[in-house]
Amino acid sequence: MIYLVEHFYSIQGEGKYLGTPSLFFRFGGCNMKCEGFGCSETSAEGIEIVGCDTVYAVDKKHFGSTWLGIEKLDELISIYNSYTLPIKSDIVMTGGEPLIYANDELFVSFVEFLQGKGHRVTFETNGAINIDFEKFRVYQKCVFALSVKLKNSGEPKSKRINADAIQNIATYSQDAFFKFTVDKESIETQADSEINEIIKYAPSISVYCMPKGGSKNEVEYHCESVINYCKLKGYVYSDRLHIRIWDDNKGV
Repeated sequence: MIYLVEHFYSIQGEGKYLGTPSLFFRFGGCNMKCEGFGCSETSAEGIEIVGCDTVYAVDKKHFGSTWLGIEKLDELISIYNSYTLPIKSDIVMTGGEPLIYANDELFVSFVEFLQGKGHRVTFETNGAINIDFEKFRVYQKCVFALSVKLKNSGEPKSKRINADAIQNIATYSQDAFFKFTVDKESIETQADSEINEIIKYAPSISVYCMPKGGSKNEVEYHCESVINYCKLKGYVYSDRLHIRIWDDNKGV
């Protein structure tokens, strides 16, 4: 069984394809908690859970009752068919961490179905889960936004950096790019050395940096420092357009 948290049609708010009309499938579960990002969500029991800006798609214990358990491909196809999409729409698989389902037959079949409909399929991933590109060749035709986590995530280095996974995705996927979440304080301390170390594993792919934040005010607080850092390093600045427009609302 795989778990679907939400689905919605919007524009891509981050990274290389920012502004592109996209149908999002947000899957539940993650291999990290990222409590260092400091975003919070209150569970049905009134418990405040701290993590990333989609902590409700990470913490199964407190939010799993709202997740939809999927057991058949037809269930996902039915959701897809409920949308009337322009031909050029992207499909974004996000989470949580969608690649925790990378070996699941149902998940693989859904990616194949989407590609068969002519969509570009992009994965928003933390880049710490290795994929068998030879066994599951469907992933060779996908795009991967490698949001490798830095120290500011609160996760240990041994958990958040998987050199083999990064190299394989960069080598065998249709396209891949780094997308780092950076804040003013980390730029002033260790972010640059961390990023330098990580991008050595895939030096040929582009680097995007975006400001940390689950709200419009927080994005605004960090953005100028991130822009200046990108100017200094020659990286591409990525805003968080969905947060700029809709603040901390879900399903956008």
